[in-house]
Amino acid sequence: MAAKPITIAISGAAGQLGYNLGFRLAARSWSDNTIRLQLLELPGKMKELEGVAMELHDGAFDFLESVDITDNPLTAFEDANVVVLVGAHPRTVGMERADLLTANGRIFAAHGRAINEAAAEDVHVLVGGNPVNTNALVVAAHAPRVSPNRINALLRLDHNRATYQLAERAGAPVNSVKRITIWGNHSRTAYPDIFHAEVGGQPAAEFAADRKWLAGEFIPTVANRGAEILAARGNSSQGSAAQAILDHLRDWFTGTTANDWTSVGLYSHGEYGVPEGLIFGFPVTSGGSDWSIVEDLDLNQFSRTRIDASITELVDERAQVSALGLI
Repeated sequence: MAAKPITIAISGAAGQLGYNLGFRLAARSWSDNTIRLQLLELPGKMKELEGVAMELHDGAFDFLESVDITDNPLTAFEDANVVVLVGAHPRTVGMERADLLTANGRIFAAHGRAINEAAAEDVHVLVGGNPVNTNALVVAAHAPRVSPNRINALLRLDHNRATYQLAERAGAPVNSVKRITIWGNHSRTAYPDIFHAEVGGQPAAEFAADRKWLAGEFIPTVANRGAEILAARGNSSQGSAAQAILDHLRDWFTGTTANDWTSVGLYSHGEYGVPEGLIFGFPVTSGGSDWSIVEDLDLNQFSRTRIDASITELVDERAQVSALGLI
């Protein structure tokens, strides 16, 4: 018997990230399941979305069963097993992070309510629209029937960036790098931790011990990579972000590799001193159904200081959206 199709809803599906993502999902499923795409856009972008749907049809993808488009979140999220929220107000020149929280908080509150009302019982929600951690928190506040553990913030792009940087430093293949962690917020306070990482099965201790490289090159490069890409190509990270979403979903549904973990913005229950209720980047594994936070990692003072800085930023963001009545 053929596997049941997976219904995947994508918000902001006519944008560059949504456009890239639709094709990557259609080109290769992470299992034997076919997929049904339900694409959401603003009313003014429906013509563009029609074109996206036409291209997806013209791809004649083996795994793609159907494509539906709409400007109604309830219709887009109806019976969805997976909801990927990448549609968000972009940060423009002169806009402070607080302004972005206000603009996008309202969008993600509405999406949370629609998910709560219309999505499938087993819905998995991934937030990729910035600021991802706090937007995921807002979604969770408005989707009470969805387990908080199934509302994630995308940290995989930072994780992949850190993986490449360590591989480059070591002169090793990317697939030889294991056990990197992105702690905290998807922002400049995100902390790429390599103290527990391995390269080619060997501890990455020699690289972590080089504090000049670690603090002066590695961490700033990961933190500023998005800005560097924007300056270089005149547009934000689209292809790499789409790949990160695909990687996140694949690990969520098929499991992480043995002897490795990934990084996910996940609801905190107090792990590693992170206040309960924050959506925070943790090291996690999956057996193919849900995430489990990796426990009992030793954190030195170098790491603790950076993790605490991200906690402070996210507590402040939570206070801002709370003051707006969004959580």
